Amino acid sequence: MKHIFIINPKAGKRDQTTRILAMAERLRQAHGLECSCMLTDRPGGATDMARRLAESGEEVRLYACGGDGTVSEVANGAAGFPNAAMTCIPAGTGNDFLKNFGADAEKFTDAENLWDGAVFPLDLIDCNGRYCLTIACNGIDARIAESVHQYTSSPLLSGRGSYLVSVGINFLFRPIGSHWTVRLDDEVLEDNFALVSMCNGRYYGGGSTPVPQARMNDGVLHTVLVKNVPKTAFARLFPAYSAGRWQDLPESLIRVSAAREVRIQSETDIVTCLDGECFRSRDVRMRLADKRLNFFGPKGCDPNATAK
Repeated sequence: MKHIFIINPKAGKRDQTTRILAMAERLRQAHGLECSCMLTDRPGGATDMARRLAESGEEVRLYACGGDGTVSEVANGAAGFPNAAMTCIPAGTGNDFLKNFGADAEKFTDAENLWDGAVFPLDLIDCNGRYCLTIACNGIDARIAESVHQYTSSPLLSGRGSYLVSVGINFLFRPIGSHWTVRLDDEVLEDNFALVSMCNGRYYGGGSTPVPQARMNDGVLHTVLVKNVPKTAFARLFPAYSAGRWQDLPESLIRVSAAREVRIQSETDIVTCLDGECFRSRDVRMRLADKRLNFFGPKGCDPNATAK
């Protein structure tokens, strides 16, 4: 079996390539494993690398070394291949994906805790043909994610701090909602929405947990819909939304659905964010993906460790 470290040298606030190269070498010497490292040099590069390795048919374990975007890229390349499994070594700013593992998240920093872990499947969201591991968001939360990268380079801001600055900028200077037609399976809603987000995992935006009940391997996706609100109401209600207390908010404002397929259509661009990576379109379709992702981690780890 091959152990391949796919490294994004631009992830996070500092390049961790040297540390990860040394980690891979220690693994090779300690356990006689076939280890090698590959560096990404462009957006989408990790997906191409992972897919080529998976398509070889050889048994391979892939280590996504970067932030949530790198994890997402490797997952998009490895999904559906029975011979390929992946894990991640956090080197990004927020690393929201690993928060789903609770106390075991810290163990992912060292490949010594990962290489012989058991493989288990994770669900994926299919959004316009792209796969998402955690949360596919549309609307103001996606616009916040789109602009948060402007602030992550600041040494004064953590991942959560960068997110909160972006929240403030979007709140003060941009409109909250957009007019959309939203289909939840056969139900059609036409209204002004602040956001529509489909959740497989529980964390995004540096630690916000819109649906803490979401589980990453139960075949159920939870979609949270928030109606447009005045800015004063948004500022007052956002903390409860971010903390996952959607049941405490007015039913006329927020709803959570377990629809199998959600479609959003608009006459203007919809900003969509998948695991921190953003794109724009005017027609968004989200559903449970046909493919699953083989994942491995520290012994005994649970992707639903923090689920309620």
